[in-house]
Amino acid sequence: MTARELHAAGISDPRLRAAYDQCRRLNARHGRTYFLATRLLPPQRRPAVHALYGFARWADDIVDAIDETGADRVAVRQRRAVALDRLGDDLAGGLAGADGAEPVVVALADTSRRYGIDHRYFADFLASMRSDLTVGRYATYADLRAYMHGSAAVIGLEMLPVLGTVVPSAEAAPYAAELGVAFQLTNFLRDVGEDLDRGRVYVPGDLLDAHGVDHALLRHCRSTRGSDPRVTSALREFEALTRAAYRRAAPGLPMLDPVARPCIRTAFVLYQGILDAVAAEGWPLHRRAAVPRRRRAAVAADGLVRVAAARLAARRGPGTAGGAPHSSSRPKEAA
Repeated sequence: MTARELHAAGISDPRLRAAYDQCRRLNARHGRTYFLATRLLPPQRRPAVHALYGFARWADDIVDAIDETGADRVAVRQRRAVALDRLGDDLAGGLAGADGAEPVVVALADTSRRYGIDHRYFADFLASMRSDLTVGRYATYADLRAYMHGSAAVIGLEMLPVLGTVVPSAEAAPYAAELGVAFQLTNFLRDVGEDLDRGRVYVPGDLLDAHGVDHALLRHCRSTRGSDPRVTSALREFEALTRAAYRRAAPGLPMLDPVARPCIRTAFVLYQGILDAVAAEGWPLHRRAAVPRRRRAAVAADGLVRVAAARLAARRGPGTAGGAPHSSSRPKEAA
């Protein structure tokens, strides 16, 4: 975390500064696309976004990234469940005012207090993380959407108080939630092969069935580094579902505080670029498609231009900045 960001956010306590810095490092290491977009936010808002992402990443790593090679699956699941429960207890204490044990909890609890973020969102998120320990497949898209309420939609809702809006937050909330879903669907499509290795398939079962795809065929394509027209057609339909989510989310962009729009617009464009890359490479299961560096740079440069214009308009007065913020993104209290 740069000293400038921490100072701008009014974060002076050494323990808090260290906690936010760890969250920033997690964001930079694991969320390249999202981290790039976050740098377009005003400095005082970046620490809160890093805290939200850092906590989510930490919980996700408990579910996915613990190296248990060769260990009994039941024992692994139990250890991960215990770790998630411990994280949940730590968070409950942190949100109630106790000192959190994990730095990500310390930063998240502080962000929640500063921006008045509904605690239910964190509970719903952890519930979805726990379901990943026992649920590996989803029969229908509706079933997948129910899971994504906690794993993705609430992330968009948590972000909204930090970003600020020019309309009542309740009006912008459905679009923020849908954008969280669109981002996660994008990740699912990009990571089909990696998720297979974790014993999960997020492409709905009825969609796969309609194209004659079963788990064995997916595993075959993954292990042979090959493709199959049935798998390709199923993933193409899943891509169409994902693009529809972006279309539903798009009307929410103008509802955001003008100085926050370039950040979210950049993420909006770059994540759809991941879809373009996956399609261009033929929906591969054996490698992760990525947006070309040149494309990322061009989108980021456009975002910087938009940031400069928004900040200039804001200095001239609320009437020139695309609307006066309705939901202030100023923290409720300073550290």
